[in-house]
Amino acid sequence: MNRKPFLVGLIIGGLLGLIPGFGLGVYFLPIIIAGEGADESVLASASAAAERRGRFVRDLPGSDALHYGEGEIIHSVENGETCMTLQGRVTPGPDYKLYLTPKYVDTKADFEAVKSQSVRVGDIKAFENFRLRVPPSVNAKDYPAVLVWCEKFSMFITSAQLN
Repeated sequence: MNRKPFLVGLIIGGLLGLIPGFGLGVYFLPIIIAGEGADESVLASASAAAERRGRFVRDLPGSDALHYGEGEIIHSVENGETCMTLQGRVTPGPDYKLYLTPKYVDTKADFEAVKSQSVRVGDIKAFENFRLRVPPSVNAKDYPAVLVWCEKFSMFITSAQLN
């Protein structure tokens, strides 16, 4: 019995299964382990205490069909804490971070140019209706825009100007 064709078939089959399996794992794992989003009372509280608002829209130059956000991002101060709350959603992905940026940018290249002057607010654990507390050492009013970035793959997801 000739084992060479069997081994070649086994290797090729393994690779053909491994590559899509890995890709599906990268896509579905964040969805499986996602945190619970903010409830209606949190969203209402943020909206009532809003200092500024912005809008994530789907069709930004740096977004694509798999990486975008939709909804209203709210900068609020509640009980002495500054928060950024999304009433909407971002497409799921690994290692998403929310940044305050020194100017509005809407592409990967533009963000990379200002990333060193930007402030990371925190990790996005829920992909719908999330809330993050801004570190006390950061004056959010000094930053006119907000951006969602995938740190692991250096991917632009979405951004919004805060007004």
